[in-house]
Amino acid sequence: MGMNLGFLKYARRTSQSEEPLERIKHYNEFHLYLSNEEQAEQAARCMDCGVPYCQYGQNIAGKTVGCPLGNLVPEFNDLLYQGKYKAAYSRLIKTNNFPEFTSRVCPALCEKACTCSLDGDAVTTHENEFAIIENAFDSGLIKPVHDIPRTGKKVAVIGSGPAGLAAAAQLNMRGHTVHVYERSDRPGGLLMYGIPNMKLEKQVVMRRINLMEREGIRFYTGKNINTKRKADDIVAGYDAVVLCCGASQPRDMNVEGRDAEGIYFAVDFLTSTTKSLLDHDLKEGTYISAKDKDVVIIGSGDTANDCLATAVRHGAKSVLQMQRHQRPPLVRSADNPWPEYPNIYVPGYGQEEAAVVYGKEPSIYGATVNKFIKGDDGKLSAVKIIGMQSVKDAKTGRSSLKPVKGTERVVPAQLALIAAGFTGAESSIVKAFGLTSDRRGAVSVTDGGYSTDREKVFAAGDMRRGASLVVWAIREGREAAREVDMFLNGYTNL
Repeated sequence: MGMNLGFLKYARRTSQSEEPLERIKHYNEFHLYLSNEEQAEQAARCMDCGVPYCQYGQNIAGKTVGCPLGNLVPEFNDLLYQGKYKAAYSRLIKTNNFPEFTSRVCPALCEKACTCSLDGDAVTTHENEFAIIENAFDSGLIKPVHDIPRTGKKVAVIGSGPAGLAAAAQLNMRGHTVHVYERSDRPGGLLMYGIPNMKLEKQVVMRRINLMEREGIRFYTGKNINTKRKADDIVAGYDAVVLCCGASQPRDMNVEGRDAEGIYFAVDFLTSTTKSLLDHDLKEGTYISAKDKDVVIIGSGDTANDCLATAVRHGAKSVLQMQRHQRPPLVRSADNPWPEYPNIYVPGYGQEEAAVVYGKEPSIYGATVNKFIKGDDGKLSAVKIIGMQSVKDAKTGRSSLKPVKGTERVVPAQLALIAAGFTGAESSIVKAFGLTSDRRGAVSVTDGGYSTDREKVFAAGDMRRGASLVVWAIREGREAAREVDMFLNGYTNL
C-alpha cells in the first residue's frame, strides 16, 4: 500500500497558508495546495500498516478515533500515489458524499489516528482527499446522474445542512423523489451560514447543490416548518419525512447584565457577516459589526475561532477569547496515548491572525465572564472576568470547574459573542412534529436508530446526535437514508 517505506523517504508536507496580514484582507479560502506530483509523494507515505485506525470511526476514551464515515483511507491514498485519480475518486465517494466539504472543514480525525503519528508525522490524508475530489470536479469526472429508476415514493427532508444533503443524495439515488425544505434564503444550512467563507467558500456549496438539483432533487428555501399545521401538511404529503434541522439552540449565559445591548450569539454574528457578504459584499452595513470595538468572545471551539477571524477582518479594536479550561499541553501526556484523540494545543487560524495583528495571544485560559457591564445608555461597555479551576468532588471523584475568588478583573468590551455551544434542537420544530427530546435536547429515536415517536418521521444529524462535526452529520444522513429506504421498500442496498 503506497510506496514501500514511503513514510521514511518523504517528510510530511502540507499546503502553505497566506501570511496572516495578507489573508485578513479578504474572506476567501487562503490555502496554497501542493502540486499533483507533490501530493502523490505525500500519498506514498501511507503504508499497509495493518491497523488502519484512520478509518475506525469509533469512540475511545470518549472521543472519536478515525473517520466516522469509515473512509477507505489506505486504498485511496495508494491510488493517488499511483496517479489513478478516477479510481481514487471511486473509492472516496463510496463512503463520503461530499469530500469537498470534509477536506476543507473536518478536523482530520483520520490523521489524528494515523499509525505514522505514533512516532512521527501523520499522512496528509486530509489534503489527499482534497486533491482527489477537486481533480474529479476539474476533470469533468463528476456529472449528474439522470437515468435513475423512480420508485414513486416521495420523501421530504427538512433542513439542508450536511445531514440533510447526505440523506437527500442517498435517497434520490435509490429512486425516491426528494424535496428538501430549508428555512434560510439559501440552501446549505450550517455549510452556508455557520462556517465562514475563509474555511468554505460558498460557491463550493452551491456547486454541489446545483449538481443535486440536476439529479432531480428539489430545494425549497424560505420554508420554516415550525408549526403543527405545516408539520402535519408535510407528513400527510410524503411517504417519509427526515428531520435534519440541526442542534441550533445556542447555549446562553445566565449572568448579570446579559440584557445589555451588544451581546450576541456567535452563530448570529457569523451568519450576519456571511449573508451580508453574499448579498452586498458587506457594503450595506446591516451585519453585526466588530469594527473599532473591543470584542470579547466566550468559548473555546471552532465557532469561537471563526468569530476571532471574522472580528479581525471587520477591523476590531481588540479581541479577547475567554476559555474556561486551561490550555492543553503542546505534546501528548502519558494518560493520552495513541490512538486516542490527541488533547494538545494547536492554535486555530483566527488565533494566529489575532496574535499577529494585535501582537499578543488573544486567548485567556481558565477564565470566564461572570458579569456584563452596561453604561447608562444600556449598551455593553465592559465585562468582568473571573478565573476558573478544576475541583474534584471528594465523594464522586468527578472534577468540575469552579470560579476562583479574588481573580476578578474588568476589561473593556462593546461587543460580546457567546460561543458556548448548543443545547439541542429548537423546541418549536420538536413541538410542531409532536416529538419528544432527551435530556440533551436531542430528538428521541427508537432503539438508537433514526425513527422517531411519529410514524413516517425520522431524525438525523445534530438534531438526533447533538452538536457535532460535519463528518458525523454526513454519516448520520447516510444511515438515516438507509433506514428510510428500508421503511419504504422493505429492503435496502444502501
